[in-house]
Amino acid sequence: MITRRQTANDDTLFWTLKLLQENPGITQRSLAKEVGINVSSINFCLKALVESGWIKMGNFSRNPDKLSYAYLLTPTGVAEKAALTKRFLQRKMAEYEKLREEIEALQRDEVGASVGQNSF
Repeated sequence: MITRRQTANDDTLFWTLKLLQENPGITQRSLAKEVGINVSSINFCLKALVESGWIKMGNFSRNPDKLSYAYLLTPTGVAEKAALTKRFLQRKMAEYEKLREEIEALQRDEVGASVGQNSF
């Protein structure tokens, strides 16, 4: 069984890798804001991704802002992002289906309640 913590971790990894692939020069502060976690958590996440070999981090030493980095997905990172994307989509489709069923049930209940009120 997938726990809520695993799901949150998968979502954090999915969004982090997606955003890094779209914008390799994104700052940790911007990345943290987009992913929805604090800067120290995104820093921990990035270090783990580098250690796992999913991303490479390069420093622009000639840049006057010495804190500028580029984050590049490795082939392993691209493969892992694909697997995360598949799981993310499966989870979201299941959530969508459950929500759609709940909405349909509520609409049926509302229609039934409206019909019942009019008959008095």
